[in-house]
Amino acid sequence: MRVHVVSDVHGRADALRRACDGADALICLGDLLLFLDYADYSRGIFAELFGAEAAREFIALRTAQDFDAARALSSRLWSSLPGEPAATVNAAVSAQYAELFDAMPTPAYLTYGNVDIPRLWADHLRAGHQVLDGDRVEIGGLLFGFVGGGLRSIYRTPNEIDDDVFAAKVEAIGEVDVLCAHIPPEVPELLFDTVAQRMERGSQALLDAVHRTQPRYLLFGHVHQPLVDRLTIGSTQCINVGHFRASGTPYVLQW
Repeated sequence: MRVHVVSDVHGRADALRRACDGADALICLGDLLLFLDYADYSRGIFAELFGAEAAREFIALRTAQDFDAARALSSRLWSSLPGEPAATVNAAVSAQYAELFDAMPTPAYLTYGNVDIPRLWADHLRAGHQVLDGDRVEIGGLLFGFVGGGLRSIYRTPNEIDDDVFAAKVEAIGEVDVLCAHIPPEVPELLFDTVAQRMERGSQALLDAVHRTQPRYLLFGHVHQPLVDRLTIGSTQCINVGHFRASGTPYVLQW
């Protein structure tokens, strides 16, 4: 059995269309949307709505961790739009999702990332796309568990949830062969982004589950340039499957 795993797609519909080539199935660990492109200010929903210069300024403020100023800039920009801002962003998000889900191979097992908007997925899912969040599924004789979303942070991304809600989903999954999540467990080496020079949030509940149940693998993404992309805890291999937007290459899991 060969499964390809991607995370942090962030708008790469072109590479996503080929992501399952040679595999029996695709697993997507979320963050399909591209709101901001830190490498190219002209890309993403923010730049589409407000222009590349506004995106550059906003990214500079966030990179400097001046979040109050970033939120003030964002508020001014949103108030400048004609009509209802929520309708405007929903239309932009839906257009991007339409392209991404059209490119999404089948069969595909998906969970949400922290920048995804779950309520807008249903309109774009196709036959062969299975969304799992706090759920288990058997793939090729192995039991996979999926936990979507991110934890509350200073970045206030769209799909952040409370720690206890996230932990309840981990608990509901129970023992599995492969545990899949968007975010890493609470291990510093897996959480430090070497380019952004900051710690991302990880889950203590995931780490506790690894210690308690020892799945064969814990697969995740979220941290685009981690200090380490894998480590072993007991008999569990904890693996960051990579920043798919940058690489266009899925992680390969075979058994």
